[in-house]
Amino acid sequence: MFNDDQSKQKIASLGGITTRLKNILSWPEFRIFWLILFLLLLTFGVSAVFLTPKWLLLIQGGLVLGIISSAFAGMYLSAKSERENIIERNELRNIIFGLEDSLVVYDTDFKILFFNPAAEKFFNVKAAEILGNQFQPQYADDPKLKLLAQVIFPSLAPAVISRSGAGEYPQVVDVSFSDPKVLNLRIITSPVSDEGGRLLGFMKIVHNRTRELSAIRSKSEFLTIASHQLRSPATDVSWALETLNADDSIKDTSKKILEAAFKASSELLRIIEDLLSVAKIEEGRFGYDFKQTNIVEFITGILGQISPAARKVGVKIYLDTPKVPLPEVVVDAQKLTLALKNILENGVRYNVENGEVVVKVEKVENQPYLEVSVRDTGIGIPRGDMDKLFNKFFRSELAIKAQTEGSGLGLYITRSVIQAHGGRIWAESEENRGSVFHFTLPMDTNLIPRHEISAEDI
Repeated sequence: MFNDDQSKQKIASLGGITTRLKNILSWPEFRIFWLILFLLLLTFGVSAVFLTPKWLLLIQGGLVLGIISSAFAGMYLSAKSERENIIERNELRNIIFGLEDSLVVYDTDFKILFFNPAAEKFFNVKAAEILGNQFQPQYADDPKLKLLAQVIFPSLAPAVISRSGAGEYPQVVDVSFSDPKVLNLRIITSPVSDEGGRLLGFMKIVHNRTRELSAIRSKSEFLTIASHQLRSPATDVSWALETLNADDSIKDTSKKILEAAFKASSELLRIIEDLLSVAKIEEGRFGYDFKQTNIVEFITGILGQISPAARKVGVKIYLDTPKVPLPEVVVDAQKLTLALKNILENGVRYNVENGEVVVKVEKVENQPYLEVSVRDTGIGIPRGDMDKLFNKFFRSELAIKAQTEGSGLGLYITRSVIQAHGGRIWAESEENRGSVFHFTLPMDTNLIPRHEISAEDI
């Protein structure tokens, strides 16, 4: 026996099932089911009156019940699938019509098939005016359709930069206009195919990047101007402090103050130079001069520059010499020196007493790259900070505790330099156990990017 609460729950559950069944059976798709049910029941009723013996009636009743159940199940699944498809289509429609980017779809003959509300607003053209029309390059002569024609046929635009290889999809191009107003667009073109892979047409997504690029340029201009303005007086102060520090007539107490001031001014100059480098990198004008280089001799020279500072703090630094000769690589020696020094100086700065920094270079197996690794025995990097390690201005809590000075720009600049060489950089670390920084350099010059990547390219 059930108590009152259990009975109420059973009744409520049964009521819910009954209500759901009523809702399902009221779907328009079940009109045919009701007709089939009526005919089967009519047939069964007639048989009940005239059919003998009665055991045949039981068999027929079972068959009728089976047919009804199968019909119901089949129609229910079909109706449910159709309704789910309708819901999905409505959701997709809402997403497409809610896009802030313009969306244009056309067939292989350039007949416009779809033009979303964002496209109507951006191009100032109603969908009804162009849907079903075969678009032609000559439409660029029409002031009203000129911009749309230059988007569909980017070669007609005044300035075009391709961000993808020939024949690759999606095709990504950046298009710029300056007349009658400044306009920067990113156009992504993707093919539209049927289930058999037959090409039906193309879809273009047009993203207006004018405001965001303007903000990036304003920030870069501010950094450049501010850094240039700060560099001259900071250099003068540093030179004056260095001159005074070299004067033997100054007392020891004053010498200590001068040394601290000179160290601070040198750090300030370094931060200013880093800010200038970041501004140039983000504008895509850091400037690279690639030349054939013996990588082992190159690294040996840099270690010679770093070694005095490493010995001063009790850190050993050396090269694990390759056992086999390595091919020369094409690099910008000045920029790569900056990148490698950033890694080595971090390895020395955040190391422990009597620690070491080991540099190794070797071929990557079955790949046209050399890999340089820098292993240190330092304080390491917390696991939660690894994914932010190469972000601009980022410094881990361990690094801040060990060394309060630092801009957090060194590894950002290093990553940009390595990417400009066609390589990649990554790190492995265990807290209080040290770190290993790896970066690759291509042995094939075709793998080096043809132009610098700026913030505008991202």
